[in-house]
Amino acid sequence: MNIIVTGGSRGIGKQIALYLASDKNNNVLITGRDQISLFKIYDSSEHKNIKYMVYDFSKLYEHAEIFKNQVKLVFNSIDILINNAGSLYSKKFADTSEKEAREMMEVNFFAPALIIRTLLDLMNKGAHVVNISSMGGFQGSVKFPGLSFYSASKAALACMSECLADELKEMGISVNCLALGSVQTEMLEDAFPGYKAPVTASEMGKFIGDFALNGNRFHNGKVIPVSLTTP
Repeated sequence: MNIIVTGGSRGIGKQIALYLASDKNNNVLITGRDQISLFKIYDSSEHKNIKYMVYDFSKLYEHAEIFKNQVKLVFNSIDILINNAGSLYSKKFADTSEKEAREMMEVNFFAPALIIRTLLDLMNKGAHVVNISSMGGFQGSVKFPGLSFYSASKAALACMSECLADELKEMGISVNCLALGSVQTEMLEDAFPGYKAPVTASEMGKFIGDFALNGNRFHNGKVIPVSLTTP
């Protein structure tokens, strides 16, 4: 299978990529902003079936066609797209700058939307798009201060997933969304120093990888909470 994982340089995205690449029949393309980290993941892959691309999705609208052409150098078709890249600033609503708020919306919502639209004609029939959201954006869940803009961007991603599943079903493309609870990642540690999550990045990476491979056999257009805690 040809698989794209955005935000693959660390945390959950890295673990998703390593898990999927453990099957030599999968070819995985990871994106991220840290070239050194991406190269280390590429270099460590057992079957040499991980490729990488350095990309800043906060600026995707300016370079969408370039992004598509770069993907086409690696894949001529796509079976799985996992939109995992994320941006998080943990700040009170009144203290969050416009720049920070817009970055979260760009990376967490507009970029996944544009990636899907840009790569649609490369997706095979039976392709699966998995959008990674958050319990913060899950309707009816307990909310926490400091995550207003982040949660709103993830809620938008979840709603878009439901809408796209209906639009793309005639093309044979499934779209689902996983709303994650807390996972022990670098991003969590930066935002909430000292907090210990009940799930490791490796455990969540395996879960998401398995869901990406098989979840569309049972789900389409679903926003699924994946959480042991609140959030």
